[in-house]
Amino acid sequence: MTGLHRTVHGFVLTVALTIPGTVLAQDPPIQTQTPYAEYRVSQPARVTQRMGTTELTIVYNRPVARGRELFGALVPWDSIWNPGADEATRLEVDEEISIEGQALPAGRYSIWAIPGREEWTLIFSRAWDVQHRPYPEGNEVLRLRVRPEEAGHMETLGFYFPMATADSATLALHWGPVRVPIAIRRP
Repeated sequence: MTGLHRTVHGFVLTVALTIPGTVLAQDPPIQTQTPYAEYRVSQPARVTQRMGTTELTIVYNRPVARGRELFGALVPWDSIWNPGADEATRLEVDEEISIEGQALPAGRYSIWAIPGREEWTLIFSRAWDVQHRPYPEGNEVLRLRVRPEEAGHMETLGFYFPMATADSATLALHWGPVRVPIAIRRP
């Protein structure tokens, strides 16, 4: 081994040995599970946002409105619905956060909603690696209420962060003429 190779090898070994075991032992990021995504009607998407040292990732599939009446028809009022298609919409967060003032520990969750005309219920379930139907009973971690708002038409369901700082963010669930803003904070 030449001197340069020994130096590089020693540096790599030193870095590898100094990385904390928790970093090496972390689960891999959430992946889209269904193969052949390019042939799917509802295309897979991922959105990631940092707030200071906290990282949130949402992985979901984007159904298209295609002229259909959405809420109160395709998505019935007051019924549990997964905002997505195929696999359940999933959230991964690497540190504890609060959503609408309620604590959510670091981890992986599926996201569910009960749309209402005036108010929605959002549900976070520890059963994150599931399909978008049926709802995985008995795994609920957090349930909270949020108010939807009217917005410009969004043809394809989307999750996005219209506001983010080092301490807080707003996550928006938006489909058709309905946007649901969700307040997130670092504790």
